[in-house]
Amino acid sequence: MKNVNFIKLMTPNTSIYLWIISIMTAFMLYYNRVLGIIGALVLAYLIYYNRRYTHSKKKQFTEYVENLSFNIDNAFINTLIRLPLPLAVIDEEGNISWYNTKFSEIVRAENLFGEGIGKYFKDLDVKSIIQDKKDMEIQATNADRHYKILYNIVEAKGNNGQAVKIGMLYFIDVTTGVQLEKECEDSKIVIALVQVDSYEEILQSTPADNRPLLVAEIDKKLNQWADSINGCITKYDDDKFIVIFEKGHLSYLQEKKFDILDGIRDINVKNTIPPTLSIGLGVNAESPAQLNRFANAAKDLAQARGGDQAVVKDGERMYFYGGRTREVEKKTKVKSRVIAHALRQLISQSSKVIIMTHKFADPDCLGSAMGLFRGAKTLRKDVRIIMNGPNPSIDIMYSRIVEDEEYANLFINCEEAGNLVDSETLIITVDTHRPSYTECPEALKKAGALVVIDHHRRSTEFIEQAALVYQETYASSTCELVTEILQYLDDAVKLKPMEAEALLAGIFVDTKNFTFKTGVRTFEAASYLRSMGADTTSVKQLFQDDIETFIARAETVKNAEIVRENIAVSVCPDRVKNPLLVTAQAADVLLEIQGVKAAFVLCEYGDSIFISGRSLGDINVQLVTEKLGGGGHLTVAGAQLRGVDLGKAREMLEEALYEYIEEGDV
Repeated sequence: MKNVNFIKLMTPNTSIYLWIISIMTAFMLYYNRVLGIIGALVLAYLIYYNRRYTHSKKKQFTEYVENLSFNIDNAFINTLIRLPLPLAVIDEEGNISWYNTKFSEIVRAENLFGEGIGKYFKDLDVKSIIQDKKDMEIQATNADRHYKILYNIVEAKGNNGQAVKIGMLYFIDVTTGVQLEKECEDSKIVIALVQVDSYEEILQSTPADNRPLLVAEIDKKLNQWADSINGCITKYDDDKFIVIFEKGHLSYLQEKKFDILDGIRDINVKNTIPPTLSIGLGVNAESPAQLNRFANAAKDLAQARGGDQAVVKDGERMYFYGGRTREVEKKTKVKSRVIAHALRQLISQSSKVIIMTHKFADPDCLGSAMGLFRGAKTLRKDVRIIMNGPNPSIDIMYSRIVEDEEYANLFINCEEAGNLVDSETLIITVDTHRPSYTECPEALKKAGALVVIDHHRRSTEFIEQAALVYQETYASSTCELVTEILQYLDDAVKLKPMEAEALLAGIFVDTKNFTFKTGVRTFEAASYLRSMGADTTSVKQLFQDDIETFIARAETVKNAEIVRENIAVSVCPDRVKNPLLVTAQAADVLLEIQGVKAAFVLCEYGDSIFISGRSLGDINVQLVTEKLGGGGHLTVAGAQLRGVDLGKAREMLEEALYEYIEEGDV
């Protein structure tokens, strides 16, 4: 239709002349019949000639246009076929509809019609390409070659007349650029700071004649490790090393899970304590100075988490490897004395002292808070404890405390704390080092000074602005640490029997009646508390359960399932009065079953799902719960999940267990 209109435009308009001749002929017929007939014959011939001429021109022009279109199509097709860039046309399903010779060459295959393009480019997301109508570029690989893909989406009519989308993909080889970029990235420097954990204790556990051999073995293995990654190693202290190597070797170390940790741990020259390492690595910093800060922060975190592990700090991200062994108990109490002296100074300089527990306080948390209350009270300071009400795990203990008139106004909530905390207030957080886990995180920002006393392995979240941190992962409980501090804080500190029993109760719970994480210093702390009037029978009564709790615990144990051959998983029944208490107790009981090496119990409390993890030591439950946002110790850990139901929480737990096992930590 367009061709016809164009022909009309290009053809002279003779119709008007024919009409004029027709009118003249009519006049001639009227006045002279003979001339009129001659004129009519001439008019008829002119009309015939005009139509024939027009038809001939139209036919010629149509042939011209058709030839021109054919030539253009041929030129276009030949251009696409001979295009120096690989080109492929795909349909909505990602199947190849058309391709040129260059594309066939890069995929090293022929007869590609109808095959899925994902077969040759595994990382190509066809759906995202087809759904996006904009001209874009993406990266994809085929074999050992890298390509930048330019593509655009067009709409066409399918066989059924419906609109369909097709994608035209142009492949540009960028392998050289990618390789150069990788070489540049791999050549970046990584700093690793290495420290032998508990160096003095390990030497003391080794016969004097073998100590030089122990040191030599450690040095030898570390030097061999550095050589394997083409690194430069320097020993700058008896127990400290610095290793510098290129980033390209870091992936190798990560794949091997930093097996140097196992190599050092296997050293045996009659030493009773196996040597372990804390390794901190700094990666991708903006300057050498920042790289060194990254490495120091990573090493400090590795030590705070108990040692025997490597921590990689890559910008704001942290990666953890190892951490499978129990912490070594320190025999000396020098640090306890130093901490006690520093704490005394901070208390004396403050106008008031506020002790803050973590959310859902447990006996260890409440007991340590009561011990610090007496210490600060002895130094004649106004003391309060921030705790937003009791929970089933401390109900009995809390009830006994508040019955005493001296403790009538001791406990305050977060709102009341907001009116008390000022720039001259000292806040001591106990049994946690994570701001989000405290009862009142906003109070931390208003305090003049902060102190952290905790026995959990350090996580990436930490109260960074603390003036004093006493975090010892070897300790059985925070109550053990506080008991030692009180002995050096002031000679006038005299615990009341209730306070001593609260501290002893915390030790009881976290050691499972002196069976887990119990060292010499644990018994020394218990002995001191006993001398302060703590009655073990009275402490035992703090943990008596009613019949409903006992039945719920038994039902939870009954419903347990064994996964991964030696891990028990169970869910606390609905409508239990003390779900948190039942969950923790059931996890402990499950470890008494033959063949069970670890146990996890879930319960629903409020708007959250709580997970309690317990282990005999072969499985690190801390590493499992950390994958769920929790933490704890090798044998005791937990996590709290929000926004999920029990079913989803259990799926997440089993996925975390699967990842832990796949990482080779068991």
